[in-house]
Amino acid sequence: MAEVHTAGRAADRPARRSRRGRHPLVHTVLIAASLAMVAPFLWQIVTSLKSLSDATHVPPSPLPGGHWDNYGKVFDLLPFGRQFLNTLLMSLGRTLGQVVLCPMAAYAFARLRFPGRGMLFGLFLSVLMVPPQLFIIPQYQIMSDLGWLNSLQALILPGMFSAFGVFLLRQSFLALPKELEEAARIDGAGPWRIYWSVMLPLVRPGLVALAVLALLWSWNDLFWPLVVNTDPDRMTLSAGLASLQGQFQTDYPVLMAGSLLASLPVIAVFVLLQRQFVQGIAHAGVKG
Repeated sequence: MAEVHTAGRAADRPARRSRRGRHPLVHTVLIAASLAMVAPFLWQIVTSLKSLSDATHVPPSPLPGGHWDNYGKVFDLLPFGRQFLNTLLMSLGRTLGQVVLCPMAAYAFARLRFPGRGMLFGLFLSVLMVPPQLFIIPQYQIMSDLGWLNSLQALILPGMFSAFGVFLLRQSFLALPKELEEAARIDGAGPWRIYWSVMLPLVRPGLVALAVLALLWSWNDLFWPLVVNTDPDRMTLSAGLASLQGQFQTDYPVLMAGSLLASLPVIAVFVLLQRQFVQGIAHAGVKG
């Protein structure tokens, strides 16, 4: 018996050595990929501290300058505080709408039985295959007919529902065991009570993932805010920063400084919620 254990340990040694040998290569690849992803952000910081002549010099210098006044110019050229508030309210309104509405539709498609559910869900997902630019004209016409142009509700309302969010949370609901629902039904709970008290708390990681995705998408949204709100005091940060790009010349250091200031809030949110975000994505990909 001792010889068998000795032989087994001897056979495991090459495998362990092979795994240890692969670790430095894996770490090297991961570090290189991380640097490639961080490089644009670092270049943004470096450019925001340069003068315009240094930023457009060929070959470019990898060293930052000391032009901290570029950050002050952002506030001189844009109503930055007002646009930041518009962006914050738009992002929170859209995120809240998706977190409230998407789970209801997802639960219906995942757990409720009704005629034509599969076909209706397929038609529903077909919305993801349509370029969002095709919706711009009818949405703009609706906002114009309602008299909502250059208003906060015009920014929020079209983004309060997401087909992708419904699909993501439907996967989370499908991963839950049926026994939970059956036990609640035996105890006398109705469909709404089962959804609100039993099922919804169990998909909280998926809700967090949806909230983070909705917040990031809303914060970075450019096309719709640029179309529907043309008043600088009603613009979002993305639209305001786009207005800094001139037809013949663009002050890239100031633009990079403004982009960096606009990116800091969402970076902080992602850093704080990254664990819940990863758990939500992983949970949504498991079907029980």
